[in-house]
Amino acid sequence: MSSEPHTILVFSHRDDVRESIITAIGRRPAADIGRVNYIEAAQVSDVLAEMDAGTVDLAILDGEAQPTGGMGVSRQLNSELAQCPPIVVTVLRKDDRWLATWSKADAVLVHPLDPVTAAETVADLLRARKLPTATGAGGRGAAT
Repeated sequence: MSSEPHTILVFSHRDDVRESIITAIGRRPAADIGRVNYIEAAQVSDVLAEMDAGTVDLAILDGEAQPTGGMGVSRQLNSELAQCPPIVVTVLRKDDRWLATWSKADAVLVHPLDPVTAAETVADLLRARKLPTATGAGGRGAAT
């Protein structure tokens, strides 16, 4: 277990959506993960700046954000960053989970977020990020 807290970027143009995501995951998604710190972003430019800085361990992007949705941002980040951290996209409809394939998101969560599923998804992705990868970015597109 790392004593360093993980940094999670949460993007949505709506304060209440960012708050619901943070509340669902909590400050400690799993005992072996440790604490997490959140960076909130309301603008795509803020997301890009934080991701370029290289201090984000995982990003959660609102697929319904406006004017640019999290799915498009996910695809852009995966295309532009040499080592993109795991990305979770949130959607309003279960039927939109298939878009994770296009967006290259590592996981998808459906609103209203189930706290157990949200915390487990985040913890699993943070654990996987610590493991050495033999296959590179081949795990992209898995929907939860």
